[in-house]
Amino acid sequence: MSKQTYTIKMATFAYSEFLILPVIILFFTVLRCYSRKNDLPWNWPIIGMLPTLLTNLHRFADRCTEILESSGGTFTLKGPWFVNMDLLITSDPANVHHIFSSNFSMYPKGTEWKKRFDIFGSTLFNSDFEEWKNNRVFTRGYLSHQRFHELLLKSFEDCMKTKLIPSLEHVSKQDIPVDFASLLKEHVFYISFRLATGYDACSSSPVSSHENPFSNAISNACEAIFARHILPESIWKLQKWLGIGKEGKLRDAWIAIDNVLAEQISLKRKEMSDRMAEEDIDFNALELHLIGHRILGPVSITNSLIRDNLLGLMFATEDTTSATLSWFFWLLSRHPAVENRIREEIQQYFPENGEKKWLAYGGKEIDKLVYLHAALCETLRLFPPVPFQTRAALQNDTLPSGCRINQGQKILICTYAMGRMTSVWGEDCREFKPERWITHDGGIKHEPAHKFFAFNAGPRICPGKDIGFTIMKAIASTIIHNYHVQVVENHLVTPKSSVILHMKHGLMVTVKKRWP
Repeated sequence: MSKQTYTIKMATFAYSEFLILPVIILFFTVLRCYSRKNDLPWNWPIIGMLPTLLTNLHRFADRCTEILESSGGTFTLKGPWFVNMDLLITSDPANVHHIFSSNFSMYPKGTEWKKRFDIFGSTLFNSDFEEWKNNRVFTRGYLSHQRFHELLLKSFEDCMKTKLIPSLEHVSKQDIPVDFASLLKEHVFYISFRLATGYDACSSSPVSSHENPFSNAISNACEAIFARHILPESIWKLQKWLGIGKEGKLRDAWIAIDNVLAEQISLKRKEMSDRMAEEDIDFNALELHLIGHRILGPVSITNSLIRDNLLGLMFATEDTTSATLSWFFWLLSRHPAVENRIREEIQQYFPENGEKKWLAYGGKEIDKLVYLHAALCETLRLFPPVPFQTRAALQNDTLPSGCRINQGQKILICTYAMGRMTSVWGEDCREFKPERWITHDGGIKHEPAHKFFAFNAGPRICPGKDIGFTIMKAIASTIIHNYHVQVVENHLVTPKSSVILHMKHGLMVTVKKRWP
């Protein structure tokens, strides 16, 4: 080939590229605009819809909501080729009922779930089949026992009188902003730690620095687990091997959690060595495991089992409760009429009585606070503490929405989106309206669990649902009765990228006393 001919061919090729490149750019621009217009992600060659996931990590729950609203409640997110990351997402209550209730045995959490949540071991929410049934025996037996409720009431009263109230008094007197999300998390952790171990996990200062290594470790673990749902497995496993990124933080979190729980188990063994009579026990979870209490059922007690069950109990109590309360007080600051009505309800049933301003309300009195209960339900609808759940199909199936499911298909139930679907909750679904939960005769309106999915549904419905409401109502009513909590102006409130819906930047507030 002559030099002249080669030059002509190269020029022709370059000219063709010059013509084709704008066409390609225009083509993908049109596709992107179409995708945005329809709120649906574009399925790119080779990489699938991964760009949509990665560019929306900071608002993943909201992006899923947009997709599901535009697609009728069910959509398949296509992952990169050859890495088995395709994910069917749904917010359709009929699909949820099918998966969690009527066909429960066909949709376990699966090995992928346990692989991603490996730090939690074999705790109740991390297990399937017989292992799950055995764990449920202990959890239900423990949470329903009269002595547990006595311990819960004592732990709550101690927390209110010696921890939370002094903290609120301090910040109100100093008139300084405080991260209310961290403060709530710290004090709910105190309650959960007492229930799990029987020990006091308090700070010597009335206002802690909020640097709780155990609680922080769980938060770091939850962020890493969220990343595992987004990244290809090969990527996060490489990070794990290298000990970098969120996987590095997860490794450190695992060590911190194991060290704390191992220390508690060792301390309790020594403490119990001089008192083995069952009637002398403090009815905390750790002590029940060490004596092999009958409510544990037919299981072999090992340090690993104790560690997993204690971690599961504290995680389920602390993170979900504190996250819900944080969003609750943020919503109240935006809806002062709701706060006023809750305060009026509290004063109606608990009129001020001399010095009893710090009254820690018991379970029976709390049941009278219907509007407060409704406001918490509305908070859970809009900001469920667990925004997503995943399941895996054991065999081929067809969902009520008409979607075909193949064996091994991974399904993500978007609880966050369910509360924001007009097809589920009506045109006012984005509004904070506690009234939607109150019946004509003044009671709490019941919604089926597959519609109001904050506490799961079917056989795996949360066994601590009523206890969770009791704790939240007791804390919320005590604070609302005695203080006014106001979010600092221009403070940015947005969800954290985590498997628990915590606030990314906390909740900076000022606290004002209502009583002299």
